[in-house]
Amino acid sequence: MAEHAPYPVGLRLAGRRVVVLGAGQVAQRRLPALIAAGADVLLVSPSATPSVEAMAEAGELRWERRRYRDGDLDGAWYALITTDDPAANAAASAEAEARRVWAVRSDDASAASAWTPATGRSEGVTVAVLTGSDPRRSAALRDTIVEGLRDGSLAAPHHRPRHKGVALVGGGPGDPDLITVRGRRLLAEADVVIADRLGPRDLLDELPPHVEVVDAAKIPYGRFMAQEAINNALIEHAKAGKAVVRLKGGDPFVFGRGMEEVQALAEHGIPCTVVPGISSSISVPAATGIPVTHRGVAHEFTVVSGHVAPDDPRSLVDWEALARLQGTLVLLMSVENIGRIAATLIRHGRTADTPVAVVQEGTTAAQRRVDATLATVGESVKAEGIRPPAVIVIGEVVRYPAP
Repeated sequence: MAEHAPYPVGLRLAGRRVVVLGAGQVAQRRLPALIAAGADVLLVSPSATPSVEAMAEAGELRWERRRYRDGDLDGAWYALITTDDPAANAAASAEAEARRVWAVRSDDASAASAWTPATGRSEGVTVAVLTGSDPRRSAALRDTIVEGLRDGSLAAPHHRPRHKGVALVGGGPGDPDLITVRGRRLLAEADVVIADRLGPRDLLDELPPHVEVVDAAKIPYGRFMAQEAINNALIEHAKAGKAVVRLKGGDPFVFGRGMEEVQALAEHGIPCTVVPGISSSISVPAATGIPVTHRGVAHEFTVVSGHVAPDDPRSLVDWEALARLQGTLVLLMSVENIGRIAATLIRHGRTADTPVAVVQEGTTAAQRRVDATLATVGESVKAEGIRPPAVIVIGEVVRYPAP
């Protein structure tokens, strides 16, 4: 009999019963998508992988700890048959056929009534690829298509509604590849982008010529404070009906004054979408091989803004308490005050030979790292001509990876 190509279709499984037989690696890979689709999942298996067991404990599915028995597919819309018992798989497949339940079999695709495509998602699009008996080719094609959608090399017109109001987007530490997929999509939809100096500048070069790019540092503010002027610019452009992206470095809520902007927009009834970003406090140390935590070395890390010196009455930081901590200190906006900060930490108990790393322009082509100790970091920063932006890491983790 001639081989027929499968008929592709998207199943809407929300609230509908799906039965999964077996809870091994195949089920572990497939279950998250079924849960995300809103399916009412019944899992039948005497045992499960730790990940699948965690899904059951979280209430994401119902788990009956037993083997398959006839009648398990009653009322099911879809079945995933993945047990390691060929006889049980064959019996379940026969039941699915009798009950007209579409069923996938992990052990014998030719005996199944449905096949699972290699799927991926990008910009609200689900890509599903079927190549018959060659799953590796399906996965490779899927990856190529999804990557093309993400980086713009595969373009297709779309007519979805653009975001309303303002999108407050964390751009990450500097490398344009480290912005989130959602942040990049919102940038592509923008009419106006109001960008910080520390935002990933290379992303701005990718914007179409019609997009108005506003340097937040150069907004005229006259009698207004700079932040108030930025708030007013966001409100003005949003009220004009434009799709506005406020592009910030790192994460907008980590020393980024993002909440002030959200509050200002809320006062004018303007919706704001917050897109988290990768914070430089974690990513920049990682880019130079420094783990902010390490087993047996540091069980906690503390992120501190050092833009106000320890002896300044405006400081909100308890430097004495920080000095007593055994873990890692990550300082942002601290280049100017690092000498006084180091002296304060030593005075309150941190040893003078505590290792310190200063990373300037982390994750960018200009990245450089200077190593010192608490006793020497103030002079080292001056001698090396370190300028902001820089992340300063204090603690034993600086010694890792070991030479």
